[in-house]
Amino acid sequence: MQNASVNSLISSYLKNKISIFTYHDNYVNSTNRLGGPIPQEVGNLSKLTFLDLSYNNFSGNIPPEISLLKSLYWISLNRNQFSGHIPQEIGRLSSVSRIYFHENNPSGPVPASIGRLQNLSVLSLNGNGLGGPIPQEVGNLSMLTFLELSFNSFSGNIPSEIGNLSSLSALHIHQNNLTGSIPEEIGMLKSLTRLRLDNNMLSDPIPQQIGMLKSLTVLVLHMNNFSGSIPTSLGNLTRLSELSFFDNHLSGPIPPTINNLTRLEKLQLSNNRLTGQLPENVCRDGLLTYFAARNNILTGQIPLSLRNCISLYRVRLQGNQLTGNISEAFGIYPNLDYIELSDNKFYGELSPNWGQCPKLASLKISNNNISGEIPLELGQATQLHEIDLSSNHLNGEIPKEFGRLTSLLDLLLNGNKLSGKIPIEIEMLSNLKHLNLASNNLSGDIPDQLGDCFKLIQLNLSRNQIGERIPSTISNIYALEALDLSHNLLIGEIPRLGRLQNLELLNLSHNMLSGFIPSSFDDWQSLRVVDISYNLLEGPLPDRKAFHDAPFDGYRNNKGLCGNATGLIPCDPIPTNQPRRRKGNRSLVILIVLPLLGTLVLLFILVGGFLILFRRIWKRKPREEQSQDIFAIWGYDGEILYQSIIEATESFSSNYCIGSGGYGNVYRVVLPTGREVAVKKLHQSEDRMSINLKALKVKFVLWQI
Repeated sequence: MQNASVNSLISSYLKNKISIFTYHDNYVNSTNRLGGPIPQEVGNLSKLTFLDLSYNNFSGNIPPEISLLKSLYWISLNRNQFSGHIPQEIGRLSSVSRIYFHENNPSGPVPASIGRLQNLSVLSLNGNGLGGPIPQEVGNLSMLTFLELSFNSFSGNIPSEIGNLSSLSALHIHQNNLTGSIPEEIGMLKSLTRLRLDNNMLSDPIPQQIGMLKSLTVLVLHMNNFSGSIPTSLGNLTRLSELSFFDNHLSGPIPPTINNLTRLEKLQLSNNRLTGQLPENVCRDGLLTYFAARNNILTGQIPLSLRNCISLYRVRLQGNQLTGNISEAFGIYPNLDYIELSDNKFYGELSPNWGQCPKLASLKISNNNISGEIPLELGQATQLHEIDLSSNHLNGEIPKEFGRLTSLLDLLLNGNKLSGKIPIEIEMLSNLKHLNLASNNLSGDIPDQLGDCFKLIQLNLSRNQIGERIPSTISNIYALEALDLSHNLLIGEIPRLGRLQNLELLNLSHNMLSGFIPSSFDDWQSLRVVDISYNLLEGPLPDRKAFHDAPFDGYRNNKGLCGNATGLIPCDPIPTNQPRRRKGNRSLVILIVLPLLGTLVLLFILVGGFLILFRRIWKRKPREEQSQDIFAIWGYDGEILYQSIIEATESFSSNYCIGSGGYGNVYRVVLPTGREVAVKKLHQSEDRMSINLKALKVKFVLWQI
């Protein structure tokens, strides 16, 4: 076919778009933004050997007429918007060697006719919506060197026929829905250098035959359901640079044969059930950059080869039972960006060497048994974005040198024994988003400079001994979502914090805050959780849902809170905030004055009572002296005296009455001792002269005759 006739054909069906095609007798290429379907007449280009329509907006189905391009060697349709199924007729392209058809929108299975393409060396179908099982006919592609089926929806088992692909160097079937086990025939792929089966649902143990792939440099099997132990045959893969088994169900020890993998650059074993110790020679040749074995049951100490591994870039060993003196376990790492050792059993003190890691961005060593002070040298690691030393036994003060860490986003020092004041140099941390200093022994006040950390999202200073007032500069932290100052010694009124419009959690409980809750709290729309209990607050609760919905424990044990909430008395209707405050002041005056007046009145009564009593005693003294000998005879036993008088007078019979007066009758009484006395039985009104003997039933006066 001549150029003129081909151009005429293309112009006929693509109309005015001829100028954006490059065409030769055997070559069509376009990287422009062409759209619409490929015309059926493309099948008339019988001498075409190279067709590249990548990076356009072609859509619709791939026309089956494409199978008429018998001379086609290369076809690339990447990054378009093709849909529908891959046509069955594609199996007629007997000369094709490379098919690139990734990142489109086709669906359905790969046609079994693909197995007829005996000259095919590259098949790239990744990033589509293809599904169904991988056709077993793919095993007929004996010339295939690169098979890319990732990021699709393939299901079912990996066909055992894949072991026939003796020329295959790269097998990528990750990010699908494959199930079952890895076929043992995988060991027949002697030329394989890259094997990626990650992000599927493959299960069962990893076959020992995988150790026969001695050319392998990349083995990635993470995020599956593999179980059992790591095969010892992996020690044969001495060319391996990347090994990734994380997020499976592997168990048992890491085989010592892993020490043979001296070319490893990436080793990822996280989120399994591995036990035992870390491999001793994991970084023998100093090539390891990424090492992750977090969330296993690993024990023992950090291997010496890891301490001296200056190539390290990222290390994740948290969530194990690793032990050892942390001040000796790690060295200086010029390339280290991230290290996390949390939730282990390390002890000792933090080494100042961490400050000599110039690229260190994240240092996380929480929940260990680390003691001592935070090294001042840590302030030299100016690239730090995260510091998490929480839940240890650190003491001493927070280094003021932290003010140099101007890139810091997270500073978590909670759950230690830190003391002293919060350093004012914290104002330099203008990028800080999370500050947690809770559960320490910090004292002093909250520095005003904290308000300069205006990007803070979470601020937790709870469970310390911080006193004084809450600084009003807190209101400058407009991004704040959670504020916890509970369990401290804060006093004074709550400042106006109306600018904290993003606040969702507020905890000011267990302090000594007083006064009214600011009316600016009424403007908080985002507040969800609040706790102001155990303070000296008074007045009405803010008219916000968070306060209405809070349980009684959220505002209990205050001085005089009121409002429409469980356990509180209703507030009196008050038109404005100012009169409400004056009424509160009047109430306060009454509460102070009334007890004082009561005390004065009580004191006056007591003094008067003592004076009257003293006067009565003084007047009665001679009479009491006169009758002292009588009462001495009877031993002050009023009951005996009374009974004797009753018997002697026969119950005050008139036969013994010897006289009467205005205050009572007088009787003659002969006591059992022989002594003769006169007894005057008093009327009930003669209280002034009475002797009130507890056991007597009447009042009387007696004297010797």
